[in-house]
Amino acid sequence: MLTASPRIFATPALDRFTRVHPAVPLAIFLPAIGGFVALAVQRASTGAVLAEIAGGYVFWTLTEYWLHRAVFHFEPQRGIGARLHWMIHGVHHDHPSDPRRLVMPPMLSVPLASVFVGLFVLVLGSRAAWGMSVGFFFGYLVYDMTHYALHHHHPRNRLGKWLRELHMRHHFEDDERGFGVSVPWWDIVFGTYSTRVRRTS
Repeated sequence: MLTASPRIFATPALDRFTRVHPAVPLAIFLPAIGGFVALAVQRASTGAVLAEIAGGYVFWTLTEYWLHRAVFHFEPQRGIGARLHWMIHGVHHDHPSDPRRLVMPPMLSVPLASVFVGLFVLVLGSRAAWGMSVGFFFGYLVYDMTHYALHHHHPRNRLGKWLRELHMRHHFEDDERGFGVSVPWWDIVFGTYSTRVRRTS
C-alpha cells in the first residue's frame, strides 16, 4: 500500500492544488461557520437557530452518504468519465494512505459549499439559510476530520473503532458498501451496511 499517490495533473503547480493538509478545511470553514452563526442569531430566536443547525447537520449526513455512493462511486469504465472518477475518488482508493489526499481540496470544496449556500438561500430564504449552513458545514468538517483520523490513527474508544472497521471494510473488502464515513446509520437505512466478509482458507 503506497503512502504517496501519483500526480493527478502533469503540471506540478496545478497538481499542488489536489494535495491538502488536513488543517486546511478547518482554516477555511471554521471562520465561515462563525460568520454564519453571527448572521443566524441576528435574524432568529435561539430555538429557531438551533433547529436550523440540526436540520443542516442532518441534511449534511444525507449529502455525505449520497455524494459518496452516487457520485464518488459512479465508475465509468473508459474515456473522460473514467478519468474524472479516478481524479475525484479513484486515486484515494488506489492510494488510501496518502495523507494529502484524505480531505477535500478547496478547489472542489469551496465551489460546492457556495452552491449549497445558494441552494439554502433560494429554498429557505436568507433568514433560515445561515443556521442551515452552520449545521451543514459543521457536519462536513466532522466528516473530513473523521476520514483523516480513520486512515491515520487507531481509535481507542468503541465508536472510533467501529467507524474505522467499517471504513476499512469499504476500502479493502467491499467498496459497494459502507458509504457513510461518519454516519454509518444511513447505510443501515439504505441497505448498504457493511458486514464482515467471511474468508475461507
